[in-house]
Amino acid sequence: MKRKNYISLAISFLAIGLMTAGCKNVRVDKKQMAGTIEEPVPSDMMPDNVQQAMAKAMKFHSHELMNDTVNEVYVTSIDEMDETSTEGYGIQVTKGAMSTTFPNIHNTREPQVMYNAKTGDLWLTSSAIEGTGIRVEWLYQIRFGENELAYVKTEINPYGVQQELLQRLGYTIEGETIMLYDGNKLLATVTNTVKDMGGFDDEQPLWIGEQLYYDVSGGEPKVVFTPGVKFTTGLVLTYDDMPELSAPITIDENGMFTIYEIVVVGKQ
Repeated sequence: MKRKNYISLAISFLAIGLMTAGCKNVRVDKKQMAGTIEEPVPSDMMPDNVQQAMAKAMKFHSHELMNDTVNEVYVTSIDEMDETSTEGYGIQVTKGAMSTTFPNIHNTREPQVMYNAKTGDLWLTSSAIEGTGIRVEWLYQIRFGENELAYVKTEINPYGVQQELLQRLGYTIEGETIMLYDGNKLLATVTNTVKDMGGFDDEQPLWIGEQLYYDVSGGEPKVVFTPGVKFTTGLVLTYDDMPELSAPITIDENGMFTIYEIVVVGKQ
């Protein structure tokens, strides 16, 4: 009996060893994505002639972005000063009877705003890079000081967020199947349906950075991004089959941000 047990045990170990070896043979190492944003995005700055017109203006023509009557916090986008266009710059924040103007914050592409009364944070998004198929945003953390005067506590540069995500994101490609990872966690498996672009680029097929924005609707911000695919033909990234991903992001008192668990939007 003992001999039979030893033989059975040896066979079991051999089978496990063969299975493990088989798994190692088919294992594909994850590769890192690349980033389209090559360096920190310069801070926005209202043109001098527009700033001079703003200083002399008797009246602002604005439209409402947020109206929180309970907490008496209001945010508007400044469109014109008297009859002069702001050229896409200018946000005004009001708390109670005090209004603060931020002339250097971009107001194109309809910024998103949310006030969190529990933390005292006003979260504001602003377009950082624009173009066809491109959506890249700043994230502003605004707070209120003495006499309800608003000030920018922290602004998050999209380049830093991209670089942090690149440290975590990986992918594998097998045939037309793309598998996306956050570290060792599988995020999504997608099948490429684009057939007229010559196949995946050999050098670097997956990128992030062109679609990098925020959702502040819940009172705490989430970074939202979509990886793009580069093919052998064409000069633009393609997003047809790629999932939208998101992760909560927090900012500490020193202005350092932390990105938490990444998930596919709609599958939390």
